[in-house]
Amino acid sequence: MAATTHTVSNQAPPLLGYDVFTADRALTEAVERHLPAELLDEARDGLVELGRSAGSAQCAEWGAQANENPPKLRTHDRYGHRIDEVEFHPAWHRLLGHAVAAGLTDAWDRPGGHVRRAAGFLVWSQAEAGHGCPVSMTHAAVPALRTDPAVAAEWEPLLTSHVYEEGLRPAGDKAGVLLGMGMTEKQGGTDVRSNTTLAQPLAGEGAYLLTGHKWFCSAPMSDGFLVLAQAPGGLTCFLLPRVLPDGTRNTFAIQRLKDKLGNRSNASAEVEFDGTWARRIGEEGRGVRTIIEMVAATRLDCVTGSAALMRQAVAQAVHHATYRSSFDGLLIDKPLMRNVLADLALESEAATVLAMRLAAAYDAGTESESAFLRIAVPTAKYWVTKRCTPMVGEALECLGGNGYVEESGMPRLLREAPLNSIWEGSGNVQALDVLRALRREPLALNSFLSEVGRARGADHRLDRAIKDLLTELADLQGIEARGRRLVERMALVLQGSLLVRWAPPEVADAFCASRLGRDWGSAFGTLPHTLDLASVVERARPVER
Repeated sequence: MAATTHTVSNQAPPLLGYDVFTADRALTEAVERHLPAELLDEARDGLVELGRSAGSAQCAEWGAQANENPPKLRTHDRYGHRIDEVEFHPAWHRLLGHAVAAGLTDAWDRPGGHVRRAAGFLVWSQAEAGHGCPVSMTHAAVPALRTDPAVAAEWEPLLTSHVYEEGLRPAGDKAGVLLGMGMTEKQGGTDVRSNTTLAQPLAGEGAYLLTGHKWFCSAPMSDGFLVLAQAPGGLTCFLLPRVLPDGTRNTFAIQRLKDKLGNRSNASAEVEFDGTWARRIGEEGRGVRTIIEMVAATRLDCVTGSAALMRQAVAQAVHHATYRSSFDGLLIDKPLMRNVLADLALESEAATVLAMRLAAAYDAGTESESAFLRIAVPTAKYWVTKRCTPMVGEALECLGGNGYVEESGMPRLLREAPLNSIWEGSGNVQALDVLRALRREPLALNSFLSEVGRARGADHRLDRAIKDLLTELADLQGIEARGRRLVERMALVLQGSLLVRWAPPEVADAFCASRLGRDWGSAFGTLPHTLDLASVVERARPVER
């Protein structure tokens, strides 16, 4: 029997047993907005099923287990044979299997596939973010493989399969496979053109032997990898299978696993190639151009993954404040806490609306939408991923000491938050990519400005921000040094234009007043007190409506 002094009271119940999809009004509205009516019922049914799984106690346990039991490297078997295997906890495989079964690697040829997949990725990543890495890379590899129709015919049905099979076997013997990517090397990092891995051509058509290393190779137990290496004709893209068709292991020496800040459930490795067989994808010397579509797709997943972390952080903070009493009242009713929660909710909704708009542009596939993506993806990747860490940190603080302990799940979100800002090119890389598009691709800028212009006249603060942005864009003198400032403004104007068009008035008003009208402090919780903050917080509350 517990002592009377240990009676538990004034604690929020766990946020479990709810539908992560249906409880997210910004996301459900985006799906309804961007999908054709004839696809809605089927898509909604699948997302509701996924949302209920993501919000279940079972899934929360899998996420905790996968992070508490990180992958282990086994370089040799008991006899001294090199095997280079990574062992994952069973919970990791359950999470990954559920993601694949839900179609999170299958978007490119499905009607409304990118919107459906992005919504599912945003929902399921809230359960556990680490396993999203191989899911993202497998999805993103498809356009690169299509550079070689023969390779695509062999591999694409396996990449887009809804069947997950763990274990290393020839790809042709499996019902579904996962694909990873290895580009960065010790000496170059993001500067992939400085790669030193060499590719020696063989007599067979498109076959090469690779010798070199990769400094970061995520999910090394994937069935294959897209890698860059220096062929006689220059930097070239290759498909490297882990197991060759005859069943022998390809030479793929895993030297060690990275000891990372977060993303603990996922293995990231340093690998060595020594006469490793690979198949050329695309022409020699065009490796970056071949793999760039994969990079763009994974960058969008960085945006979506950050939006997922933000949404889960807001959901936890608002849920806690709904039940926690302090100073003779519920936290959610306290004006200052309401201001903090509303500010966090704005950041989360703006990220979600932007991510889903980008997914819809992929589905559209028109020239103007593709041009829009060229500039909007790195802009969104720069800003949304960079906002994730301070936003999650503030949400953790809303739970006080309860949020600082591991059992709350908030520390895991905070450790995960910086990753998407680094993966697939950190902030400076994204800013420089936007500047490159501004200089070289006028259609990209025109498409971006056309998108923003659809909201002109709806809010005077947005109109003024658009005018200021046009002034900045007209002056390219010293633009690199102010690249971050420019891209930040582009992202905020784009988010503001989307919210003005699609969000409730109280959300759009608060966003424009703070982010564009600059009636805002340097920390979260500094929104103008005259706004309808209660409605903003209520909209973000994780309840099924």
